[in-house]
Amino acid sequence: MKTLEEFSAGFDEEPGYLDFARVGPLGTAVIEEEQAQVELLRRARFGSFASLELQDARVRDAIADVTGFRAEQVVFQPNTSSGLMHAMFGITGGVLLSSAEFPAVTFAAARAAEALGVLVPTWLEPGPVTPSGIKQHLTKKTVAVAVSLVDYRTGYLADIEGIRQVIGDRLLIVDAVQGFGIVDAPYTVADVVASGGQKWVRAGWGTGFMALSDRALERLTPVFSGFSATDEELPTEIVQPSAGAAAFSMSHASPVSEARLAMAVEDISSVGVPVINAAISEKVSRIIDLADEFAIPVSSSRAENERAGIVVLEPDPDQLTVLTASLFNHGVSVTARATTVRVSAHVSTSEETFEMLRSSFVSFASAVTV
Repeated sequence: MKTLEEFSAGFDEEPGYLDFARVGPLGTAVIEEEQAQVELLRRARFGSFASLELQDARVRDAIADVTGFRAEQVVFQPNTSSGLMHAMFGITGGVLLSSAEFPAVTFAAARAAEALGVLVPTWLEPGPVTPSGIKQHLTKKTVAVAVSLVDYRTGYLADIEGIRQVIGDRLLIVDAVQGFGIVDAPYTVADVVASGGQKWVRAGWGTGFMALSDRALERLTPVFSGFSATDEELPTEIVQPSAGAAAFSMSHASPVSEARLAMAVEDISSVGVPVINAAISEKVSRIIDLADEFAIPVSSSRAENERAGIVVLEPDPDQLTVLTASLFNHGVSVTARATTVRVSAHVSTSEETFEMLRSSFVSFASAVTV
């Protein structure tokens, strides 16, 4: 087991980085793991490829350890979108989801509906996706509900356990990319969990997974199911897909990418998600306190049970440019979209970063009061 300090010491991003909801800079352990696997691939020493072939089982074990799913219920995916596409194209019936979900969710539902004509989306109005809101829109034709664990724009942490209680045995599909690795969520209440590893897990692009419950495996059709998704090592004839999660793959995954994700998730497990979550929650509170100090409106939730690592600042429209310029001029990395600024911290967010954030707020406050 690692201490939080040992885990945090494995990252060395430049001070001022507060954009983990966009992409998480890689840590030393992941970089060294990738270099080791690439070296095996470069040298091609006799028998060395056996290590590469073990990475699929390794990454599935790592994901299973964090999510609570069994390893055979997990399949590697190159990103969140691929997992969501697999899920949506496999559904027959009505799917309830918000029109404000991240496009990976909405596009998957729309494309499946257009292409196959068997999925029928029902669009919720933008706003927090809550158990009570979902309950009001459920019908006999609703077979699945899709939701983001953490909303990418508002930072809202969904109550997936409460959602499960109101939807009964309908499928629950969760886009977990904005929370996986930092939110101690009850993942097994969901039927499909899809996530990439490029954000909070800090495993880089080209990494992700899809975990499926036994109920999902019974009800979803593996539409995009390639030769790698069978029980035969190299099928010479067209055969049926595997019975488990492996059915939802199209080709062999990159073992180097699998190793990166496995290493990152193993590192998280060595500390424990609750420990990481508590540390990030403290940093989020500090960001909110700084915003309050300089009278910068916070539109994301302040309640710990409704937030993860994201703080959303929403100044008056005529002050948005001043705020973004102040952050830029002080070297603070954030995401600015439309009328908001999204700030996101991790365990490695340093005191120097907080000082840079404070300085940018000082400049902003000075500019708007002149």
